[in-house]
Amino acid sequence: MKSKDTLGYSFSAIRLRKLRSGLTTLGIVIGIAAIVALLSFTQGFEVSITDQFQDGFSTDTLIVSAQNPMQVPGGGVEPSDFTMYTNDSESIETVDGVIFATPLVSSRATIESDLTSTTAEVTGVNYTEFAALYSTTFVAELGAIPEEPANDSVIIGQSLYDPWNNGTYFVDIGDSLTVTINAGLPTEKNVTLTVVGVLAEVGGSSFGVGPSDSGVYLTLDTAVDFFESDEVKSIVVQLVSDNEATINAVTLDIEALFDYEATVTSMTSLLDTMTTMLGTIELLLTGIAGISLLVAGVGIMNIMIVSLMERTREIGILKALGAKGRTVMGIFLTEALLIGVIGGVVGIAAGALLANLFSGLLGGGFTMGGRTPSDLSFGTITPILTPELAIWAMFFGIVVSVVFALYPAWRASKLDPVEALRKE
Repeated sequence: MKSKDTLGYSFSAIRLRKLRSGLTTLGIVIGIAAIVALLSFTQGFEVSITDQFQDGFSTDTLIVSAQNPMQVPGGGVEPSDFTMYTNDSESIETVDGVIFATPLVSSRATIESDLTSTTAEVTGVNYTEFAALYSTTFVAELGAIPEEPANDSVIIGQSLYDPWNNGTYFVDIGDSLTVTINAGLPTEKNVTLTVVGVLAEVGGSSFGVGPSDSGVYLTLDTAVDFFESDEVKSIVVQLVSDNEATINAVTLDIEALFDYEATVTSMTSLLDTMTTMLGTIELLLTGIAGISLLVAGVGIMNIMIVSLMERTREIGILKALGAKGRTVMGIFLTEALLIGVIGGVVGIAAGALLANLFSGLLGGGFTMGGRTPSDLSFGTITPILTPELAIWAMFFGIVVSVVFALYPAWRASKLDPVEALRKE
């Protein structure tokens, strides 16, 4: 039997048993759809996170902070007594490869306007240096970021400006904002500031360092006076280059400068770590989706064995007419191939649709905590269905179908024509 005839015969057999073939194909569709939906959404999530990270951070910067709690012999955790101060930035600026270093002084505080009150992270920064570090995110959408700010000036993030995302503003340009703090101070203390700028929407997490939609930014001198402390949360360092050699050299010099008690983090290494983590999650999701595809393969084997029992007489007739064992085997494998192709095509389309529906249900963005001044947002997630993903999904669908059909096809090819013809 010619290949064209085998294909036609197999397709006719599928059409003749529409319900059974449809249910068999459905298993492949579900497996492929699960793989495509999960991986396309995960890839979109990875791109969104990476873009937000790169927008929020500069790759030619380092973050210097007090060392994290260290593990001591015996299993206990002892906090480090190492502390950094605002003038430590001047020492860092003496290191070769450093353009400038700017300290960040921050604390959680209560923010009150004429409308309502909330809590937010209040950070003291040098406006000019911070704008140079984060030129794409520390940008005023309303008002301006003054080069010579008054001591009572304050800049706020987008989600603090419009916390309910409906045009009901928490505070507007030129309005007064009262910041109250009592943590670490003998008595409660407050200061009244004037809003001079509202940042454009960042859309991502600042990880406590870069500009944030929920941030409140004072001048550095005002923050030091208000918090009654010149201890800094971290110092952001601008480098002359983002090449690996410069980053490594400056990192070692800064660590030595602080007797290896400070933690120095590069944005490139942090991004690499995040990419690795997301890749691991992607593999895990692929494995979970692959299980459903294997279940579909078992279903194919089961259906084809049942089909073999029902078509024993048909196979006997084919062999009596001169069909060889490999021809019969080819018919069964071609049926499985067609089921894999149809299931793969429909599964890829269904998976892409499911991923986009899920993205739509998130309202165009993935957030934690909702649209509030303290939200954590990962921006808009657009599922990415690459040609490579579609090809691999189709390949796996076909391979699973054919592999699990091998045994039934082999059994069919070994049937004795005389015994098969006697079968009722």
